[in-house]
Amino acid sequence: MAITNVAEYAHLSAADLEALATELDAIRRDVENSRGADDAAYIQRAIVFQRCLDLVARALIGGSRSRAGLAVGTLALAAAKSIENMELAHNIGHGQWDWMNDPEIHSTTWEWDMVGPSSQWRYSHNYRHHVFTNVVGVDDDLGYGVLRVARDQQWKPSNLLQPLRHLLLAVTFEWGIALHDLYSEQDRSETDAQKSAQTRRLLRKIVRQAGKDYLLWPALCGRHWKQVLFANALANLFRNLWAYTVICCGHFADGAEKFTPHALEGETKPQWYLRQMLGSANFRAGRVMAFMSGNLCYQIEHHLYPDLPSNRYAQIARRVETICTKYDLPYTTGSLARQYLLTVRTIVKLALPDRFLHATCDDAPETSSEKKFVNSAQRPGLRDNRNEALRGLASTIGKRKPHQRRVARRRWQLAAVIS
Repeated sequence: MAITNVAEYAHLSAADLEALATELDAIRRDVENSRGADDAAYIQRAIVFQRCLDLVARALIGGSRSRAGLAVGTLALAAAKSIENMELAHNIGHGQWDWMNDPEIHSTTWEWDMVGPSSQWRYSHNYRHHVFTNVVGVDDDLGYGVLRVARDQQWKPSNLLQPLRHLLLAVTFEWGIALHDLYSEQDRSETDAQKSAQTRRLLRKIVRQAGKDYLLWPALCGRHWKQVLFANALANLFRNLWAYTVICCGHFADGAEKFTPHALEGETKPQWYLRQMLGSANFRAGRVMAFMSGNLCYQIEHHLYPDLPSNRYAQIARRVETICTKYDLPYTTGSLARQYLLTVRTIVKLALPDRFLHATCDDAPETSSEKKFVNSAQRPGLRDNRNEALRGLASTIGKRKPHQRRVARRRWQLAAVIS
């Protein structure tokens, strides 16, 4: 099963955990105390750039007489929509810029360029997901209700179709998120009237968003309405695929651990910090890709500090990685391609019943628990007497890798013989 005792899994004692939290709290204080004009200028420049890119893209789409111009305009519009969705709307919705007291750039007023209302997303994402990250049966974002991404999720015959569901969800991601947010918010509704009001709010947003993309903009371009309609639909598709890829890599790649509901019982802030670090994964990105992904290439840092400005995540990441090294915790990262392929492997593999899978639910690449270390000599808080360096989870995993490689090689050879 998934992780129940997070500290035991991480090989940390209570004292180690408190010390870890103290260092992570210090990072928050440092960033909060240093926020200022440079950060405000960053988000304002990002908004201006996104809006200018959007206008230029639409001008190219509506005025182009060549396929090349239409292609450039469509790609530019997809980029503008991705920036608005991830670096602007997502991060503003987290309250990262509320400290500016700017009514335009505030979590309660920004309405994003997606079919779902921002208000419904803020509940399902900021609360249900970020507070209960990767807790099976509690975090609604764990597989979005349609994908089995951990062995603790009960297998159903419908899971055989999840490789196709995965593709369908990627293509229609904004629509999937809208319905997901609606159901999540309706779960907390006490009356049918409240549920009806939430449904009406979603329908109004769908009409407004679809009307803008598929009626208003094409109508403004007259006889070229067909190419505008096509470009808008294609730009939304590209944005959906990009957003889905980035989010999957941060939550479903190997190393992004899953937890049982028992892990929440009596959970302290240090334990919450630790769960966020173990339940998220990064991918390596340069400045451009980081900006295009809303700086969610730093998913670990985002889950530790979801309300700190995204432009600070790169500097925060250096300190968090240093802390992980100090406490011998894994800092899960890799290339975007690798993280995505690991995610696809999990989705395809867990489409099958457990009886067809080799690894156990306590020791699998996508799901593990503290029981995987039953025979390990490592114990929580154990220190090396020679240099007082903490030996823990990362060292234990490192020692297990040669054996895991031998097992993988034998399975590969067996598969080759069978085929």
